[in-house]
Amino acid sequence: MRSLMAVAVLASITALAQTDTAPSSGAPLPAAPSSAASSTVTANNPAPIPLNLNAKVAAINIEQAIFASNEGQRDLQALGKKFEPKRTELNNRKAEVDALKKQQTAAGVTAEKKSELQRQVDQKQKQLERDAQDAQQDFNAQQSEIGQRILQKLGPVIMKYAQDNGLGMIVDTSSPWPNGPVLYSAPLDITKPIVDLYNIQSGVPAPPTAAAPSGSSGPAGSGVGTSRPATTPSTTKPPATQPKQ
Repeated sequence: MRSLMAVAVLASITALAQTDTAPSSGAPLPAAPSSAASSTVTANNPAPIPLNLNAKVAAINIEQAIFASNEGQRDLQALGKKFEPKRTELNNRKAEVDALKKQQTAAGVTAEKKSELQRQVDQKQKQLERDAQDAQQDFNAQQSEIGQRILQKLGPVIMKYAQDNGLGMIVDTSSPWPNGPVLYSAPLDITKPIVDLYNIQSGVPAPPTAAAPSGSSGPAGSGVGTSRPATTPSTTKPPATQPKQ
């Protein structure tokens, strides 16, 4: 997910930068003049761009900005509802496996019957794990598509905010330390104002606050449809059942 977002942000930055600074022809940029060269500014010897040592630095949690936006919350809720039937199916199948396991411990069950029950448990459990993993991967892929689509429109909002506020650098804090390089950034965080600006631009109304996204509290068993909380940068959890090695 972070790789996709990094590509989208880079594309947005590149597009904006080319609008302002790209040369009008395909000719390469001139080399920096040597100390002995004339300081006269000409078409072939442009003045060097001064380094702004007073440029400000800000931080933004890209993942949080995407999924805390009204559009992100709305689409995650819709995605959770879409996967609700699959989540129910997988949990029903898990209950079936649990029932077979209980039969093995019932009084009076013969060794032959226990062996047959174990065979059924192994077969059903293995298929359940595979199907749960496939469903989780499908959910994650569609969730990433939502994030990528929103980010394509969020990128220009971030860049305009940076230009309007004289920001020289914006650091993405989606990966908290120690997985990411940023240890602390609270005073510099611009996630909320970016979300507010994007909500205004998108025109998407805020979803009902009383109802959590359908996928945020899926039954413990399949784990499918567990979506990102709209207010935290955590990642989607894997299914509770994993394929055997």
